[in-house]
Amino acid sequence: MHVVSDMIGTVTTGSPVIGLVRWVRQHQSALRANLFFASIIPTYLWARLGFVEWQAWGQRLMISALPLIKNPSLESLEDMGAWSVERELWPKRRPDVLDRLARHVEEGAQVYLASSVYEPTVKAFAARMGVRAIGTPLEIVDRKVRFAEPAAADERKAEKVLSRLGVRRLAAAYGDTWADIPLLELADRPVAVYPDATLKATAEERGWEILGDLDAA
Repeated sequence: MHVVSDMIGTVTTGSPVIGLVRWVRQHQSALRANLFFASIIPTYLWARLGFVEWQAWGQRLMISALPLIKNPSLESLEDMGAWSVERELWPKRRPDVLDRLARHVEEGAQVYLASSVYEPTVKAFAARMGVRAIGTPLEIVDRKVRFAEPAAADERKAEKVLSRLGVRRLAAAYGDTWADIPLLELADRPVAVYPDATLKATAEERGWEILGDLDAA
């Protein structure tokens, strides 16, 4: 039995980019970190106002933040991921969703945290949960860190999950936005977690379970 959950917005409301930039501020350069934060304010406001698609903006932001890490190594990337989880993502976890996933583990399911987020960060969060991780791997080329493959989101995430697990269907899946609909469609038990408006409407129309209310959160 396989259960797959999205990460950002589903099991935590924290930001992997904020985690990375704060790690850079703490361990490498406060100046670089502060300048980066200042540089993204205009596009952040545009995205919040709906003039820029939020999911796409977040994906671009993850890529643009990676050059902040200077002289990267496998060890420093793992440290960044663990630090991000400890200081940013775990404090903003959703206990009700984590409890539900923990019950799946107790029932013998293979539970995976699947996300387009940096793989070291996903692995660190999944380790806290006692589950497995599917993230976007990083590589170091010419002393710079970058995505080793395109970030898996939307249909690409669903395809990656099926390929990685070697299955055609999931017992259950959890997601929080319209971008998770392809993943939820793979599950016998799809669960919309604190869903955005589009996912909520889809869940209501199809009779999917809704866990949590974003407007009341």
